[in-house]
Amino acid sequence: MSDETENVGRSARNVSELLSELRVAQAGVQILFGFLLSVVFTQTFRDAGGFEKSLHLVAVLLAVVSTALLTAPAAWHRVLFRENRRDEILRVGNPVVIAGLVSLAGALIVTVALIAKVVFGPIAMAVMGSVVLILFVVLWFVVPVRLRRG
Repeated sequence: MSDETENVGRSARNVSELLSELRVAQAGVQILFGFLLSVVFTQTFRDAGGFEKSLHLVAVLLAVVSTALLTAPAAWHRVLFRENRRDEILRVGNPVVIAGLVSLAGALIVTVALIAKVVFGPIAMAVMGSVVLILFVVLWFVVPVRLRRG
């Protein structure tokens, strides 16, 4: 097998893996986005203060940004499918997906903080937001960096 054929095969596998990973993240975004959209139509939301409504809007916007970033590589793959641009999709897609994951984590952190604020108050908001932030940072970024170092 030639190097070129191996590279094409590797690129195809890598793009396939990327798109499979995105399916997992996109499911989380879809569930969160649906929840955030449904909240707006409740009486509790209508009675909420400006701070809570602002936090909700931040969570919605982070979910939208996450959706755009996490679906972009799939759209690129579809648009560029027959042009043999897999390496470019991977090169550009990787940082876009990481940004999408950061946006997703942000949306989840803000959502949990908002719920904690409404249910238990501002101290719970700060504590729960911090705990969820630490959880994401450790699991999504610290652990992989440590694994990379061996």
